[in-house]
Amino acid sequence: MNPSTTSSKSVCNDQLHREKVFPQKNYKQIQPEGENVTGLTCECGVFGAIACGEWPTQIDIGQVVCLGLVALQHRGQESAGIVTSTGKTSKNFSVHKGMGMINNLFNDDTMKKLKGNLGIGHNRYSTSAASEMVNCQPFVVHTAHGALAIAHNGELVNCESLRKEVLERGVGLSTHSDSELIAQSLCCAPLDISEHDGPNWPARIRHFMTLAPLSYSLVVMHKDKIYAVRDTYGNRPLCIGKIVPIGLGAGKPDVAPAEGYVVSSESCGFLSIGARYVRELEPGEIVEFTRNGFRTVDIVERPDYKRMAFCIFEYVYFARADSIFEGQMVYSARLQCGRQLARESPLDADIVSSVPESGTAAAHGFARESNLPFAEVLCKNRYVGRTFIQPSTRLRQLGVAKKFGALAENVEGKRIVLIDDSIVRGNTIGPIIKLLRDAGAKEVHIRIASPPLLYPCYMGINIPTREELIGNKLNPEQLAKHVGADSLAYLSVEGLVKAVQVNKAQCNPSKSGYCTACLTGDYPGGLPEDLSW
Repeated sequence: MNPSTTSSKSVCNDQLHREKVFPQKNYKQIQPEGENVTGLTCECGVFGAIACGEWPTQIDIGQVVCLGLVALQHRGQESAGIVTSTGKTSKNFSVHKGMGMINNLFNDDTMKKLKGNLGIGHNRYSTSAASEMVNCQPFVVHTAHGALAIAHNGELVNCESLRKEVLERGVGLSTHSDSELIAQSLCCAPLDISEHDGPNWPARIRHFMTLAPLSYSLVVMHKDKIYAVRDTYGNRPLCIGKIVPIGLGAGKPDVAPAEGYVVSSESCGFLSIGARYVRELEPGEIVEFTRNGFRTVDIVERPDYKRMAFCIFEYVYFARADSIFEGQMVYSARLQCGRQLARESPLDADIVSSVPESGTAAAHGFARESNLPFAEVLCKNRYVGRTFIQPSTRLRQLGVAKKFGALAENVEGKRIVLIDDSIVRGNTIGPIIKLLRDAGAKEVHIRIASPPLLYPCYMGINIPTREELIGNKLNPEQLAKHVGADSLAYLSVEGLVKAVQVNKAQCNPSKSGYCTACLTGDYPGGLPEDLSW
């Protein structure tokens, strides 16, 4: 079917499908007050830290986790939480969490209460469960073996079957959050494992993973240990860092003594907390962190006929540019997206520019490949908050326009290629083009460093319904006319996959692959009602 001619009937069926598959979840767009309704919203960020050597440690673990969450703030701005443990008792943890941003939730007084030798934290953006205090993470549950804390990034595709199993075991659930469901699932020991010497958490985690292959990355804390878990498809990112001595500088972390270890959704905050990137978790890997270091305790394999399905939009949009995936920095992948876009959709122009800051790396790549100069044409007003939800598209568009000013001297009389990373609803780009034309631009050509978004995501990204996605309503020529551009072109799906592989580390092809479901409709495990696991 041609996406530009998708019927309202198919859109309606899309919504009915979601309601049929997930009847307990409210898939109406959950947009908290102040949220930007023009773009995508990411899932969540998880972080954990543990000190090595003698305890009590001299490292302020609470501060390390807090700074780690600050670096992951782009992954969720709705709520946050930190849980710490001394590692001496399993009876209780120190907990602080709430609604809002990190700098509003954690001050000197709260940090003094978060003492310990290990801890985990979470930034949240709601995808299914409502934006309420009860759904803040990390979740803490009290088990027969002591307190258990868990932080989760992603969304369980087959949550209904897991929910049914937990409820049939007599466990009550107080929320619709997947994270509580995971925590309660881990509390239920499988009947086929022996636990004479205490809880076998790796076996419990493995059992959960066989029931729910995607989508998640987890950090789980119990007494004196942290477990890091990545789903069998590798859909959500998770990586390990090593806390090194302050004076190490740019020295090699593998030869430096470890003062502690961290695990994070992204590596972008490692340098700011004195840590160095070590590696990513493998898909299906369960890693145990103790005061003695870390080790792989199990790897849960996915079926041989299934490929890895790392979310490709981590490269396009979600991740911070200084994060590392697959052995390459996200910035370099975005640069390659711009180069590939220039090869696919070249044109004659005077300058290349970007919508700051999301399209900047791709714009530099486009400029280098096209042998055109790069120049800034938009000045971002950093004192305008996120666009407030307005009752009409017109007011929303005006709100977006307030964020930018035009650098008239760079714009006047110029033929401009303007690069952005993606188009979702199409509300943002029109006011920006008008702003540039009002500043004297001769031509404005839009180039998008990703393919058009056409399908919803069932794995933790809050992508709007197909009816709201502009790519399902208008083809590139129609969209160019709609937003007032002289031309508009997207990067192809094949081009995107090619671009993100240019600088990636060499690996076994069976351990490589991307989820492009929001672009192609090809879901890694099929649609939820068709899942065979």
